[in-house]
Amino acid sequence: MTTPRHRNDTLHELDVALFHAVADTESDTLDWTMPRLTGLADHSKLWIGIAALLAATGSKRARRAAVRGLTTLAATSLIANQVAKRLNGRARPSLEQVPLPRIARRMPASTSFPSGHAASAAAFAGAVATEVPALRVPLTALAGLVGLSRVATGAHYPSDVAAGFLLGAGVAALGRRLMPPSTASRDSDPHRTSEQVGPRPKGAGLTLVVNPASHSGRGAEVLHEVRRRLPKLAVVELDEHDDVADVMRKAAADAEVLGVAGGDGTVAAAAEAAMAAGIPLAVFPAGTFNHFAKALGIGRLNRAVRAVRRGTVTTVDVAYLNDKLFLNTASVGAYSDFVAARERLERIIGKPLAACYAAVRTLREGSSVTLRVDGRSYRASWVFLGNCRYQPSGFAPAFRDRLDDGLLDIRILDLPRGRGWPSLLAALATGRLATNRHYHELTASELTVEVQSGPTEVTRDGELGEASETLQLRAERRALTVYCAGGK
Repeated sequence: MTTPRHRNDTLHELDVALFHAVADTESDTLDWTMPRLTGLADHSKLWIGIAALLAATGSKRARRAAVRGLTTLAATSLIANQVAKRLNGRARPSLEQVPLPRIARRMPASTSFPSGHAASAAAFAGAVATEVPALRVPLTALAGLVGLSRVATGAHYPSDVAAGFLLGAGVAALGRRLMPPSTASRDSDPHRTSEQVGPRPKGAGLTLVVNPASHSGRGAEVLHEVRRRLPKLAVVELDEHDDVADVMRKAAADAEVLGVAGGDGTVAAAAEAAMAAGIPLAVFPAGTFNHFAKALGIGRLNRAVRAVRRGTVTTVDVAYLNDKLFLNTASVGAYSDFVAARERLERIIGKPLAACYAAVRTLREGSSVTLRVDGRSYRASWVFLGNCRYQPSGFAPAFRDRLDDGLLDIRILDLPRGRGWPSLLAALATGRLATNRHYHELTASELTVEVQSGPTEVTRDGELGEASETLQLRAERRALTVYCAGGK
């Protein structure tokens, strides 16, 4: 009968035999390329360089791929070097049979299993390919060569490299579940049909309301650039003492087009004024995140200016919570805490890790509310309310395929009791929250939500609002005419 110890001895003998087979292969090519390639991969220099090249292309998708790649690499390296290696004390291979020119100049002193180089290579290749599938083959091939270099230079046994590849690929797969890849819909902008109105090549008839101090002076930069490119526009500058809604109403009364440069909360106030005056809205991104501008395809200032010059507009939905307008999202409970924590960290550690951290923190520390929706009660840690349906399903809605579907997106995380926690945490970790019994999604054009636990604060488009016990929600389809990037 074959014992586990005997099987382990057999596997080790096979591992050593494969290692010696590579070492005994006489090849000037291996002697020259393998030490250099493994040196390039030291401290992830190779992958950081590729990420820098991707970021330098200027492509949004390539930049996302670079961020995802480095974030996944960092997480994998931490797991491999600080966890996996500490759990296994396997010694490095003997270098007696490795040709001297082929031995790596830097031989690590840590344990051998698994290969950190292979784990990082597989993690980076898998993560980048998630956003840019065309790079899957070349990066996977390069990762394979890095793994071979670790065996050829005497740093690892083949099984160390195989385990590293599995670890890196697993972390990349988990990242895809936690934060699904960007889809073509966000770049190709299929959510609306645009039309042409009168072009305004110099901005005549446009009144721009701007807070020069917004986003650490970003508003002043936007104002300078818009004035340069649309010299005939009129400008109204906000200061901290102004009533924003009142200023917007007055500006809209004398304008053919109302422009706004500010964050999403300021944009929502401008949208309400533009609708009341029956004129189009022009959004110039000057806030911290500019979610609405990005949804319109004008997340960059030059695109917003181009839309005004050409006269490209569309009609989009607006939503109301207790008769107060929001363009993107509203929330009650701890979801506001989740968003704040995620957005504070996502530019530092990437959105997947930031979402995980924010989720755990919200579940541990966030306040809960008791709601009644359609005759059913929920003890919810957070409640997300979206204007139009958001994608993907689950804990981190990120974008909208359409801005005119006439629907509200309602997501509720119902806090589990007792044995429900393990299944909820497992669903979060594997990206299967949408199928968990403690998570609920529904859509409606109109809905009433009762807050049975007492008044709770409401947030609209990132702006904290009133405390309320009743949430009256409704969507108003295609109510706002707004300048946009060219659509279908």
